[in-house]
Amino acid sequence: MWDNQTIMMIVEGTGVTLYMTLVSTLIAYLLGLPMGIALVVMAPGGLKPNKVIYKILDVVVNIVRSIPFLILLMLIIPFTRFVVGRSYGATATIVPLSLAAAPFVARLVESSLLEVDHGVIEAAQSMGASLWNIIWKVLLAEARTSLIVGATIALGTILGYSAMAGVVGGGGLGDIAIRYGYYRWQFDIMIVTVILLVGLVQILQVLGTKLSKKLDRRITG
Repeated sequence: MWDNQTIMMIVEGTGVTLYMTLVSTLIAYLLGLPMGIALVVMAPGGLKPNKVIYKILDVVVNIVRSIPFLILLMLIIPFTRFVVGRSYGATATIVPLSLAAAPFVARLVESSLLEVDHGVIEAAQSMGASLWNIIWKVLLAEARTSLIVGATIALGTILGYSAMAGVVGGGGLGDIAIRYGYYRWQFDIMIVTVILLVGLVQILQVLGTKLSKKLDRRITG
């Protein structure tokens, strides 16, 4: 039953999946990047230690990361409905996707920034660099390759989350796989959606790897 309507449905589903993934990743980084920076800066022994704020952020990140995505998706339905006016569809799915991914992004950012050579940071401090300059011109600049690798991982993870949202009518390839592949026993459609999801992850992985290598000043030749 691979008519034009079915093909267009798959194409549109792929577009919706990319829409949810890319927008959710952007929002997750808008939320998670500052959190990751704060976790590094305010940690004991950090640039500006603050035990109370660090502990609060650390606990919040750990708690949200511990909640399975499907449970979080259903848990915040009232909030999702308040933000976008409904609790189903691609745009509505972006809300739980972003909130679920933000703590994950924060940990990725934290891990990347902790890889920066402490000697470089001390050199910047000795030259009188401000906190903001150290964060922007030292931490983020030196960790950019690792940050891009982390962003690639985040994209793949969020793409997987978006497929899970199909269980509750989230839209995209996951929704198609559930509605047609599972409920209607059309396994050919399910196989195609799985192949497309895997392909999207691989494409994002390749692009992220190439970009990180291009920006990695340690790689020569």
